This record gives sequence, structure tokens and C-alpha cells, in this order.
Amino acid sequence: MASKVLFITPPFTQLNTPYPATAYLKGYLNTLGIPSNQMDLGIEVILKLFSKDGLKKVFGLIDEQEIELSDNSARIVRLKANYIQTIDPVISFLQDKNPTLAYQISEGDFLPEASRFEELDDLEWAFGTLGVRDKARYFATLYLEDIGDLITEAIDPNFGFSRYAERLGISANKFDEMNQALNGETGLIDQIMLEILEKKLKETKPNSVAFSVPFPGNLYGALKCGQFVKEKYPEIKVWMGGGYPNTELRSLKDPRVFDFVDFIVLDDGEAPVRLLLEYLDGNRQLNELKRTFIRENGKVKLLNNSAVKDVSQRDVGTPDYSDLKLRDYLSVIEVANPMHRLWSDGRWNKLTLAHGCYWGKCTFCDISLDYIGRYEPITASILCDRIEEIMAQTGENGFHFVDEAAPPALMRDLAIEILRREITVVWWTNIRFENSFSADLCRLLRASGCIAVSGGLEVASDRLLALIKKGVTVSQVAQVCNHFTQSGIMVHAYLMYGFPTQTTQETVDSMEMVRQLFQTGVLQSAFWHRFAMTAHSPVGLDPEAFNVQRIGSEEGEFANNELEFEDPVGADHSKFSQGLRKSLFNYMHGVGFEIPLQDWFEVRIPKTTVSKNFISKAIQNGPETDYKNQQRILWIRSLPELVPFEEDSFCELVFSGKKEDFAMELPLELGAWIANLLGKVSYTQELQTLKPIKESYEEEIGDFEELVESEVWEILREQGLLIF
Repeated sequence: MASKVLFITPPFTQLNTPYPATAYLKGYLNTLGIPSNQMDLGIEVILKLFSKDGLKKVFGLIDEQEIELSDNSARIVRLKANYIQTIDPVISFLQDKNPTLAYQISEGDFLPEASRFEELDDLEWAFGTLGVRDKARYFATLYLEDIGDLITEAIDPNFGFSRYAERLGISANKFDEMNQALNGETGLIDQIMLEILEKKLKETKPNSVAFSVPFPGNLYGALKCGQFVKEKYPEIKVWMGGGYPNTELRSLKDPRVFDFVDFIVLDDGEAPVRLLLEYLDGNRQLNELKRTFIRENGKVKLLNNSAVKDVSQRDVGTPDYSDLKLRDYLSVIEVANPMHRLWSDGRWNKLTLAHGCYWGKCTFCDISLDYIGRYEPITASILCDRIEEIMAQTGENGFHFVDEAAPPALMRDLAIEILRREITVVWWTNIRFENSFSADLCRLLRASGCIAVSGGLEVASDRLLALIKKGVTVSQVAQVCNHFTQSGIMVHAYLMYGFPTQTTQETVDSMEMVRQLFQTGVLQSAFWHRFAMTAHSPVGLDPEAFNVQRIGSEEGEFANNELEFEDPVGADHSKFSQGLRKSLFNYMHGVGFEIPLQDWFEVRIPKTTVSKNFISKAIQNGPETDYKNQQRILWIRSLPELVPFEEDSFCELVFSGKKEDFAMELPLELGAWIANLLGKVSYTQELQTLKPIKESYEEEIGDFEELVESEVWEILREQGLLIF
């Protein structure tokens, strides 16, 4: 009998949308005719826990234990009847199944309130007046977080909405603590998780169970479930893969891990999974497995059949989201950060434009690993085929392209293909702030449905950006941010502090750059991250080249990724974190620009050396338009109607926009040429270069340079004639 797989994402990832790895693998197995099922165990556990029956169990356990609670938790317990009464309607509301409850929630006297609601004092100052539905979802999110705080304090200290026992998985170079936790007492959340798992096993009757472990917070749940399967259903094989093994477990030596799983696969799963299933079906030898850890004679062994190539991106199939309970996810609001709100609000289909990163040079990034180092794009046509398939399957038109850095040329081709097929799509992705993102390219992306981009500004210092090999300057980032913002696309910047050799002065200057980016309005969202040295990045592989020393360089037998290091040149950045985040919170909400940088910190800092108008000057000094023969030309609006005047050599070109009509009165010859031009370069046609357009104008009308300097050309450009 052929293998039947159950793919599982263990607790917890996101509340609003499934993590896509299992859907990718299910889609690939569909191309091979191999049956599979999938489940997001995280959302199912959340829905079971945050229900009337679940809360009754929570409060019942607390009553039984008679433990001493904080004042906040004691208040929640006193209000338990209110929580039990309101939980099911609130969950239904957050699933968009009970929208009219918004009016009752937003009035402020429906939900019981604990410490999370203290944030409401700053609500209107920080966010203005929210609409009724958004305000209600924000209140409901605070309500859930209050209950989560109680669960963390009184039931399970490892609980978290988007992570579970994350502390046990982060930088755990030894397996001892995780092993102890896995063999300890089974708590309420574990019980709920295992009950749901067993029910699914009985329904689907798989031959093997595969856990996707993207983050440290998914590891405990995967291993706990693996332990259960191996003890109760020993005939079912258990395997694991995903982002956490790919980065943390590449040097795995501790054989105890295989008390909980039978196989661990690395990097892209398609080829290793196919070989593993063939082995489990008796059609392949054990030593033919690819990038797969096993335990053999009590020792960990990596099998790597390098003769079998990885599956091409065009052959991996379309992600398949069937089986997943897409209508049950919760659309919560984390309003503190506009980009974070996108991550948590609404359901997004996840898709990848290209495998790996087309840049692949950043020294802080794991560029030595396959998921970044091997760049392989696919065509816009295949991408659009997959977009349409997923939309038909899920009924959702929102897409998050989860690339390390989406390639500009492929984004351009995809945008044109979306327009050609007349697909209504809303999408966002991660980019590099490179010069390719001209004002016109950004307008095209917006026309195709792009609403937001995120990219790495990182240290906001030209010296450090060069050391990181980011390939951009701060001025360039400002110009690109301006292009996106002017086109109506929100921009989020990843910010980094504490990179090796970064001085206090450079940190202060970076902060000033960020302040100016927000003040000029070209940046809408950002987040400061503390630099972490990883084992597979250039700085981790060769720390001496960056003037730092590794501390405790001995490899552990379990996870090895984040490395301790000593920077004798740079500053002590621990003292900057609170001031950087506090100032950023204010800047994101359009306030605090006039406050001296010193006032955000308790320690003394030097004055910035950045001129007060550095960013505004960088934006003004952007590259001038220079029309070149090889540039592409594209018309992204509907075609105008040519209306000749009777007994006259003039005409009107009538442009019909979504809001109003617009007309240009032109000489008939010029009007006819423009109408013909727009037809040739319409998004419905093959993309053309500027050269034949120039030649056509000069042959039929006159000097092309005079045209591009005219008001007519300026109006056409404003209306939707793009050059890139």
C-alpha cells in the first residue's frame, strides 16, 4: 500500500492564517499522485482552549490548585462567569462569522477587562478614531491576551499565542531541558493537543506523520506529538522538517531526539520527502535517502543521496490548502505597528515568487544555506496560474509572497500578467531597497494590487551597510521609499542595531536617519532588531574578518545556530534598546519628531552628526528621468476614445478613469498617433522598448525630444504611461 501522509503544523504559529509549508508539500505530492492530509494543530488547539468548555477547564484547574495569583489574574478569576459567557461569541466575531457583535463590543461594556485594557488610555492618541469593526477587534484582541496572561501564569508558563515553549527551543545547544520537559507531566494544553491529534489520526489513518517546524516555538509541540504517536501508534513513522531543523539542527548529534521522531529532513522538502516515502513503501534502500537524519546503532547519521537533484520550482506544483479550516482562523488587530497589523489581520495565501535570494550577499544572513543560497525564479505565467488556482480553492484573493527578497524584474512581469488576466489580487512582499524600484515600477506594482513592501534598511549607516554588503546607501533607500509611498504602497523597514564594530555615534546617527524618514512621510512602519550572529552567515563563519570573537565556540550536540560573540570595538548596545523602540513607536504615529534624541534615553548619548535635512535632500536629489532606447514603455489604464472634430484637423482623446472622465484636445495627427501608441504599449500587449516608439514618432510627427518635454507627455505620464 502506498504511503499516506498526515502533514502537521504544531502549536503555535499565526492566529489569522496557516503557515504554508504543509500546503506546499501537499501540492507537490498531488503531482506524484500520493494521497496526503494536513492540519494546523495550533489553531485547533487555540479554538478548543478558547471556548466555553476550554475556559471552564482553565478556571476549574485554578480552583483545584488553590495557587496564589497576581492581582490581575485574581481579577480575571473573579470575572470567570463573564469570560465563560462571552468567549464563544468573541471567537465567532474574530472569525468574521458574527460581525454584528462589533457594535456591542465597541461600546466598551460587553467584555470583561483586565490589565491589557490599560493600553486603551493611549488608543486615540496613537491611532486616531478606529472604525466600529476595527475597534471591536482590537478590544477582542486585548480580551484574548488577558486570558492568555492568566493561562501563562496559572496553567502553563510556556503558553504563547504565536509560540509554544519557545524558550526551550531558542539556542538550545543541549537537549537536556527539552527532554526533561517532554518527559514531564502532561498539562492541559498538551492534553488538548494530543486529543485533537488522536482524533485526526483515527480519521485519516496515515502511514506516516510529518511535522513542519518553522520556529523554535513549534519544536516542543512537534516532539510531544511525536512522542505520543510513537508510544500509541508505533506502526506510524514520524518525521520532521522545516525552518528550525534547517538552521538549528544541521550538526545534530544527540540520539535522544530520535526517541520522538524517526527521521529529520533538511532544506527543500520535495526531493527528500519523495525518497523517504519510496523507502517507507519498500521501493528504495535506506542509504538512498537525501538530506535525512536517522539514528543508527545508537548514533545520529546524516544520509545524503546527492545524486538525486532537488525538484525544480516549476515542478513543485501549486500549494494545496484543502483540509485546513480556513474559515476558522482569527483576524485579530495588533495596532501598534502597521506592518505587524498586516501579518495578524485577515487571511493571506502564502506563495513564493522565487526560491532563494537573488542578491545573496548580506553578511548577517544565512546565505550559505540552500533556502537562501540557491536562487531559482519561475515565470510570471506559472505564478499567475498558481494564484488563480489558490484563489479558486480558498476563495481568498490576498497573497503574501514570502520571498527573502522579491526580484524586481519578476515583480514587474507578475504585475503585468495580473493586469492582463484581469485578476483582482491584494498582495505584499519583502524587497531590497534597490534602484530598480523606480517611481514608474512602483506605480505598476500598485496597479496590480500591491499594498505594502518590507525591506532591510538595517543599520541606516553607509559604512555599516557596506560592511553588511547590503548593496544600498541610506540616500538610495530614502528615494526608493519615496517612490513606493508616492504610489500608495506602505513601506516597512527592518532596522538593526548592534552589528559588529557599530559605535554609539553610528547608532545615534541611524536613529536620526529613521526619525527623518518618518518625518518626511516616506516610511510608515519599522521595527528595531538586535543583531544576532548565526552560524551559517558570513560573520558567523568568519568572525575575525569583522573584528569580533566567538565566545563558547564549542558545538552542542543539539541545536547550533545563534552564536555568542564579543565585540571589542563597538558599543554596549543593551542600553539603547528601550530608547530606540520608544522613539520608533512615537515616530510611527507621527509624533515626537521635535523631541531631542537624548530625551529618549536614560544614558548620555552624543549629538547626531547627520544634517537635519539629509533625507529630504536625498529625496530631492533623486536621479532625473533619462529616456533610453532599451527602457520599457507601458500604458496601464484603459484605452482612450478618439473623437474627431467635424470639419477640423483637431480631435479629443477621452480618458475614462474610475472616478471621472478626462479629455485632451489635440491636433488630429498627434491624437491618432497617441491613440495608436497607447494601443501598442497597453498592458494587454507584449512589453515593448522605447526605441521603436521614438522612431515611429520621428518618422510620422517630429522631434521626440520635443514631445517628452511637452505638457501632453506630462499628462500622459500622470495618467498611466510608464517608463522603466
